[in-house]
Amino acid sequence: MTSDTERTFEVITYGCQMNFHDSERISGVLAEAGYRPVADGESADLVVFNTCAVRENADNRLYGNLGHLASVKANRPGMQIAVGGCMAQKDRDIVVAKAPWVDVVFGTNNLGSLAALLDRARVNQTAQVEIVESLERFPSTLPSRRDSAYAAWVAISVGCNNACSFCIVPALRGKEADRNPADVLAEIRALVSEGVQEVTLLGQNVNTYGVEFGDPGAFAKLLRSCGDIEGLERVRFTSPHPAAFSDDVIAAMAETPNVMPSLHMPLQSGSDAVLRAMRRSYRSQRFLGILDRVRAAIPQAAITTDVIVGFPGETEADFQATLDVVAQARFAGAFTFQYSIRPGTPAATMPDQVSHEVVTERYNRLVELVSDISWAENRALEGTSVEVMFAAGEGRKDGATHRISGRARDNRLVHVRAPQDPAAMPRPGDIATVEISYGAPHHLNADSDITNLRRTRGGDAWAAAVAPAAIGLGMPGRS
Repeated sequence: MTSDTERTFEVITYGCQMNFHDSERISGVLAEAGYRPVADGESADLVVFNTCAVRENADNRLYGNLGHLASVKANRPGMQIAVGGCMAQKDRDIVVAKAPWVDVVFGTNNLGSLAALLDRARVNQTAQVEIVESLERFPSTLPSRRDSAYAAWVAISVGCNNACSFCIVPALRGKEADRNPADVLAEIRALVSEGVQEVTLLGQNVNTYGVEFGDPGAFAKLLRSCGDIEGLERVRFTSPHPAAFSDDVIAAMAETPNVMPSLHMPLQSGSDAVLRAMRRSYRSQRFLGILDRVRAAIPQAAITTDVIVGFPGETEADFQATLDVVAQARFAGAFTFQYSIRPGTPAATMPDQVSHEVVTERYNRLVELVSDISWAENRALEGTSVEVMFAAGEGRKDGATHRISGRARDNRLVHVRAPQDPAAMPRPGDIATVEISYGAPHHLNADSDITNLRRTRGGDAWAAAVAPAAIGLGMPGRS
């Protein structure tokens, strides 16, 4: 066991990008309190789980991991375990009842209290449960510790004003709260000054940004303002809601060079009856109309989506409607989910729950269709040139070919044949042009030489953060 000044921590995150962004804040709070990140191969003095309440498998994974850590903690005096995030907000005392060896349970609105709660748990030798019901301090005011030197998430809002019948997030994160645009832009400029060159704007529903301060056009204005920030290479955002997605946002995307031609637009279902039961305030034709307008303004846009299979009452005809919309939409990729009952949501008590066997069979058909479409869309890019920003990661090996990976402007994953000359090796954050040789279902391969390699400040920032000998294949970090 290390001394108090050397206590190590590990944060394990489940769920969406907002949770991963919150985990950066948790890590920042702990680092400021004197903890240090655990090194590879070490056991941490503190393990923090940042949880998700959207799907049942996240619950199962959490309690499975907590069960494993019970014996580890019993043999490691002074070790602590904390559980935070949406599931902690929802279940609060249930976590300690199921896993009494947990030291701290904290919610989505009190990330900054974690270090104090851990100290209190150590002194009192009893679990500390603190759940703040409403937002008291915007998380972006907390210190942050990012994994990436060249890419960052920036939250523009928290909470959600929608009432989808399958989703418990509004009950846990509250009504939408928007940050002042000047504060958002100041954070982005500060990040760029540190070497960040790609930001992803985050919100439960980014395109309703501005509702709190009465400006329905605020999100489009924010995107355009990002275009004026020197050194900011790429801007992305997630997730919009089809009901509120407006043409001024499409125009801002098309007319702002550093706003990337990628869009994640959650469909959830192609059946109007199911959308109505889900309380999704749009219908399939409106959804397809949005995609048509996006592609008319941004022909190279890659559009991805979310789809839920087996929502209560979904018939075979409803599911066929989803397949039909997916076929028309030609998504570059899709996150597909089997519906699972989430206690506390209206859908949990709806009649006509679909059997597991039927859901699984439909899910497999959907996955096959999505894969076929994304493969065809990727094959259509063979022979074209794309700009890639390289990412940190372990790389990969296809036979005798070493590859490094990155993202195209449209957010497709690209595996690039690594140059044999170490001096020509792109660093994470560097940008180059490659020619696509093969389109696989879920990625692109480039076997030609890298051209137009541009050494960037993001690459400089990454290089400054790691040992010089680490530059090359097998680069540490996370993509």
